[in-house]
Amino acid sequence: MHRRLVVPSALAASLLLAIPASAADYVPGASGIGDPYYPASGNGGYDVSHYDLRLTYQPATDLLQGTATIVATTKQNLSRFNLDLGLKVGEVRVNGRKARFSKSGEQELVVTPATPLEKNRTVSVVVRYAGKPSEVRIGGWTAWHRTPDGGVAAQEPDSAAWWFPSNDHPRDKATFDVSVAVPAGTQAISNGVLKSQSSRLGWTRYNWRSNKPQATYLATLAVGRFDITTDTTASGLPVLNAYSKDLGDNTGAARASIERTAEVTEWLEEVFGPYPFNALGGYVPNVTSGYALETQTRPFYSPRQFANGANVSVVVHELAHQWYGDSVSVDRWKDIWINEGFARYSQWLWSEKEGEDTAQELADHVYATRTADDPFWTVKPGDPGPANQFHIAVYDRGALALQALRNEIGEDDFFAVLKGWPTEFRYGNAKVADFVSYAERVSGRPLAGLFDTWLYQPVKPATSTAGATGASARPAAAGPTAASAAAPAAEPVRPKSWKKIAETNTIHEH
Repeated sequence: MHRRLVVPSALAASLLLAIPASAADYVPGASGIGDPYYPASGNGGYDVSHYDLRLTYQPATDLLQGTATIVATTKQNLSRFNLDLGLKVGEVRVNGRKARFSKSGEQELVVTPATPLEKNRTVSVVVRYAGKPSEVRIGGWTAWHRTPDGGVAAQEPDSAAWWFPSNDHPRDKATFDVSVAVPAGTQAISNGVLKSQSSRLGWTRYNWRSNKPQATYLATLAVGRFDITTDTTASGLPVLNAYSKDLGDNTGAARASIERTAEVTEWLEEVFGPYPFNALGGYVPNVTSGYALETQTRPFYSPRQFANGANVSVVVHELAHQWYGDSVSVDRWKDIWINEGFARYSQWLWSEKEGEDTAQELADHVYATRTADDPFWTVKPGDPGPANQFHIAVYDRGALALQALRNEIGEDDFFAVLKGWPTEFRYGNAKVADFVSYAERVSGRPLAGLFDTWLYQPVKPATSTAGATGASARPAAAGPTAASAAAPAAEPVRPKSWKKIAETNTIHEH
């Protein structure tokens, strides 16, 4: 009887050859993308490149049925991963094979594929789901608007979880195909270009395509009965606007505002550079909210925005976001100033363009009407905190920072920055610090002090934007000018354009 002797080192080598990579090499993806403002938002371990959503919606019952096909690339060896969704799931497949799934908390869909997923591989995920979006509550609130003739998904910072599974954070953008079947006589509005529509057996299907990277909260769906207008811009972009048929007295003012979308966009191209997307438009459903939202290519407007008549200023604000917020999106939600400060300042520039008040006059008005003890100055636009993310200071004080920058670096460099930034970071994400570095590079000046004063110090600067520099714009609590900054100002003359700009303040009421 003969026995083979295998030494330990040889045995170990043979086992390594015979056994595949250990399960320990595959780990779960994180249940959040790492944003401290919203720890549950988004997920880790993969990056989505495309969403294909095939939906059926019944307005009478608010029942939404969907099949979402998600194309993604793994960023680590994954044993399982999460998606964000509030509706009930019936089946999940990964690369064609059924996967185990479970729900965790209010929005986490935990998916365990039949076999682990290797890093840097393209994967497809199919999720079949259904439910009534109006019954879903996440964190006690909803992003779904029930209307008399349908429903609308439009909200910030989250809205996707109410109608499709996603990696729900602006840091993971993707292209979209959205196909929606609704009862005949009802329309379905979404982002991008309407590629086709067809009717069969009492249902009409609308097929929309958004072909540039889009954050999930910027995806929108509106189902109802709309009057639709179409046009093309001078450069050939398709324009589609939609107005609920039951807007009542707000109908005329809404149309008088939104039908100027192409005109406003052509002007914004002079300021910010080429329009970054494949379509234009806006829509006004019959909702009870008061805000507006920069849903990509087709902003959402509440009827209340037009309760006091036409207001092109809100159109300017939401279209400015197509460059600042949509094409260039926040890296984390604390970078919200990159969105809102610039959209507000665009309203001030529109006032200049229309021959009303200059941006400097509007800045002076904000500065003069906010005394040093106003809580307005305690909000830091560069990092306002989740409770103050949409505080008026992020908008108005954020715009003051831009006027201070304009005065510091001069007209030529300032407008070079405004136009160059959306090109430099097109279809990507950026931090406030990235903008500061970019402005310094273009202007050749140190600007950290200026931005610290206007975006981060929780006090009123001692000098207005007209005299602000990185060195001289000290907090109001320091220096000999503190008393004058704290003292109540004489009643300032209200700028002519202020009323219309102030009427858009309800865009913060997310």
